Amino acid sequence: MKAVMVNEAEGLNVPFSSLSLHRPNWRKWADDWLVHLISPNVYRTTGEALASFDYIVHEGRFGTYEGFFAKYVGAAAMFVITKRLKSRHNLQDDVRQDLYKAVRVGGGHWQEVVHVWRPPKCVLVMEGLEAWNDMMENTKVQSCYRCMEKATQSNEDHN
Repeated sequence: MKAVMVNEAEGLNVPFSSLSLHRPNWRKWADDWLVHLISPNVYRTTGEALASFDYIVHEGRFGTYEGFFAKYVGAAAMFVITKRLKSRHNLQDDVRQDLYKAVRVGGGHWQEVVHVWRPPKCVLVMEGLEAWNDMMENTKVQSCYRCMEKATQSNEDHN
């Protein structure tokens, strides 16, 4: 049975069999809170909204005109919608602070399960964007995430 590091500083290990113990709470937390932090962080500024849609257009292999329309109209729409989401979910003016708090190791949220279970896919949509890079640079989740990434890849390779 594989074990992954739970807290690097304390050197605690938890076996993969513990994953099922955390799934219901983890999913509820991700669905009720974490997912609402993604759009406000990904489309936080017009520059970030454009960068996000640039990625979407590139990966979606849009034609020239469709891509232009999707990028600029989509980014503008999401920038406006995000302001409403921020208000609806009572997020701080600096939504990055809510994101950092949500994933801060030791903050009681992310740390409970990030080390023993793969992060929810909703977080992975930010990978490669400014919100993701800021989260990795401004919290301690990067080492935990990289450890979990290696452990899950190793586990998948053996299956």
